[in-house]
Formats: sequence, structure tokens, C-alpha cells
Amino acid sequence: MKKALLFFVLLSAILIISFIPVKKIKVIFFGDSITQMGVQPRGYVTLTDSLLNPNGSDNYDVMGAGVGGNKVYDLYLRMDDDVISKSPDIVVVWVGVNDVWHKKMGTGTDADKFEKFYVAIIKKLKAAHAKVIICTPSTIGERNDYSNEQDGDLNKYSNIIRKIAADQQVGLVDLRKEFHEYEVEHNTGNEEKGNLTLDGVHLNDRGNRFVANLMVEAIKKVQ
Repeated sequence: MKKALLFFVLLSAILIISFIPVKKIKVIFFGDSITQMGVQPRGYVTLTDSLLNPNGSDNYDVMGAGVGGNKVYDLYLRMDDDVISKSPDIVVVWVGVNDVWHKKMGTGTDADKFEKFYVAIIKKLKAAHAKVIICTPSTIGERNDYSNEQDGDLNKYSNIIRKIAADQQVGLVDLRKEFHEYEVEHNTGNEEKGNLTLDGVHLNDRGNRFVANLMVEAIKKVQ
């Protein structure tokens, strides 16, 4: 009788547990036009979603929060509404290209201000109990010998982000390094665009796949 009762209790517990919905891990990609385009059908956000949820599984809730033209302070100003209000588990921050690129128009972001806003974003996300992954900016031109006009600043700002990742103990996707290594190996004609990007900045299909694989690896490390 006692054995039968114990079996019934265990069976009931198993049945109850089996009907409890598993909480999905919410991942938000936070950035500029590269991320805005990333939610398109062949974009890196969409591909990351597919890779994290293979064969129809539904373990991750993946979304993009990208706005074209955004710089680091734009992200800081809209993060409450566009990210924190959605209670993410993981936030991937990819910003910096416009902070450098727009220097040509006199509207870029000075390095010291870039670092201060970036750190402020991370601290606010941590306070909201989100795990954070940050990314170095990839390219403004794909030439592989550092002869693109703004390579110097991109390298400088990438070093800032690497330092922030170490200081703040957050995940890092070193896109600057990964893209350069890819270009050295595959961009044998030293072309300015067309290998991983459409225009030297925004990703083509190959670039979206390349980035998605890196993002999946980073997300699985921090969860």
C-alpha cells in the first residue's frame, strides 16, 4: 500500500512538472542599422534565432532593437523603453560604427565620451539583471591591409570596447578581429566591399551567416 502510494505521488509530481512551461531565454540585439537590418528574413538576428532554436524548438525568444544611424548615446537614451522594459535575460550590444563613421561629417563621438556612455549602458543592463555581451565594430570598408580611411579610429574604439569587456567582466564578440582575419584569408583582391558586406558596412548574406555563428557561440557561453 505504501509503495503504491509513493508511486502515485511520484507519478503525480512528474506529470505536474511536465506541464510546467519552460521559461524561454530572452535575447535582445541592441544596436544601429546593422541590427535593424538583422531582423530581415536573411539577417543575422533572424539566423541567430534559427540556430538557437533548431528543429522547431522554442527555447529562446530572440528580438532586435536596432535603429539606423544610432550612436552609443542614442542607445543609452532609448534603452529603458526598447530593452529594459522587455526584461531580457541576455543583451547583445553592437554599436560604434556610426560613432566613428560620422566623424567625417563632424557628428561622431569622441573616444572618452564613447567609453563613458558604453560603461553606463552596461551598468544599467546589469542592474536590470541582464547578462551582457558587447561587440567591437566590424568594418567601414573591407580592405584587408588597414588602408580603409577610418581603420585607425575603428581599431582605437575596438580597443576601448575590449578594455570595457575585461573591466566590466562581460561577454565579448570581437567582430573587428574576426572580420579582419576573414578578409586577410578570403579577400584576395583587397576589395572595399562585397565579401561580408553590401557597402563596406552593412552585411550581405555571407556576412549575416558569419555574424550569426559568432553570436550563437557567445550567447551559449554566457547563459
